[in-house]
Amino acid sequence: MWSLFARDIRLNIRAGGGALTGVIFFLAVIATIPFGVGPDLKLLSRIGPAILWIGALLACLLGLDRLFQADREDGSLDLLVLGNDRHMLALTVLVKCLAHWAGSVLPLVVAAPLLGLFMNMEPLAIGATALTLLVGTPAITFIGAAGAAVAVALPRGGLLISVLVLPLTIPVLIFGVSASYGATANPDPFLQPFLILAALTLFLAVLGPVSAALALRHGTD
Repeated sequence: MWSLFARDIRLNIRAGGGALTGVIFFLAVIATIPFGVGPDLKLLSRIGPAILWIGALLACLLGLDRLFQADREDGSLDLLVLGNDRHMLALTVLVKCLAHWAGSVLPLVVAAPLLGLFMNMEPLAIGATALTLLVGTPAITFIGAAGAAVAVALPRGGLLISVLVLPLTIPVLIFGVSASYGATANPDPFLQPFLILAALTLFLAVLGPVSAALALRHGTD
């Protein structure tokens, strides 16, 4: 499994500059917000956590179509599906999800504090938002794995993946933003939405790979 993890990270880095593309898109989203809302620094600071989360969510969707694409092109996807039992296939998908997150999404989390400065956010808000992104973005990848498995055989599956995945990520977005605001707004709690966000990620770490494995297996039947 470690060799599969390392291989997928290398593929994520090489395949069209996936990590760099996501970071550039993330930067572009954040950079255009001040032009839309005006030069009100207090407003930028107030909406900063939500904008960072939305930008990260959209950037995460960019590379989901590559999750199984390389394996399908070289034929290894068929070997994975036919050669593994149901439980091992789900574990293989989980490892691929973690490798995709580490290679493509983790750079977004690392870039988030710097982009938070562009939004005039306070240090505490920046730290809380980065922490929630670190905990919550794997859930987006796990959800995306199911969508990528459904659309892997389609020639232009990227748009379909976004349509399938985006509505399912709304709970992650809600609790991620709520926890980010809870760290700076006294009436709002931080721990409760943060724990719910962590629980969602753990739940989807099981449900997402299992659903993706079922979709891959039925797709090859």
